[in-house]
Amino acid sequence: MHVLGIVGHSETGKTTLVERLAERLSASGRVATVKHCTHPPDVDTEGKDTARHRAAGAAETVALTDDGEWYATGAERTLGETLDALAPDYDYALVEGYTDASIPKVVLGEREAADPVLLRASQGADADLDAIVETLRDRDPYVTLETLVDEVKAHPDETFSGAIATFTGRVRARDGPEDPPTEFLEFERYDEVAARKLAALREDLEARDGVYAVRLHHKTGVVEAGEDIVFVVVLAGHRTEAFRAVEDGINRLKEEVPLFKKEVTVDEAFWAHER
Repeated sequence: MHVLGIVGHSETGKTTLVERLAERLSASGRVATVKHCTHPPDVDTEGKDTARHRAAGAAETVALTDDGEWYATGAERTLGETLDALAPDYDYALVEGYTDASIPKVVLGEREAADPVLLRASQGADADLDAIVETLRDRDPYVTLETLVDEVKAHPDETFSGAIATFTGRVRARDGPEDPPTEFLEFERYDEVAARKLAALREDLEARDGVYAVRLHHKTGVVEAGEDIVFVVVLAGHRTEAFRAVEDGINRLKEEVPLFKKEVTVDEAFWAHER
């Protein structure tokens, strides 16, 4: 799933650009939108306000109409958790607001915004959709463990498989109780070399007896403490082949794929290869 933020001050036409992009992108895939609200919206369907359910203690409410439309409200859900939930089912997510989020974004007007900024425009109505879509599609998609599991399950030889093994690497907040907390890691890579190395590794693992499909993904950019960094997913005939391929996959990915890690703690920042 490709994710794109649209940020700007209130009069710059953020919603106009979301509408234009949603219309354009829906011709080639499913589109979801996320809006940053400064206060909880009232969701009213057929006169039954789900805010009353929330007030009664429900952690999450979903309202459905007879036409199949749905509205959801809940508490304590981050943007990352929302995107994780959308990723398996959508090809694009347009996020209105969230200036400080570390997602690719278009900035309207003179608004300051966190990187990565793909393009700037004065107004949403004037933004160049062709340039936005082309630049967005050149970026890595938003990948979750679930999306990769769904991909291997769709493999033609899935019927012969009795095992799916996965590995998830996360940003460790600290190595021990006396260590300074890690705020985030930042990853850079040589794109063409990394893509070639990952493709060769995947091909090598899938050539093994009993292994039918392999997916490998490593995030780049800023990854905050507690967030996922890297996924390895293996579809195999039996658990033994699956476990071995997952272990070899993550070990070789770390050894062979040119990735550079910067660690930022509360005390300092340093590139791991310089240590």
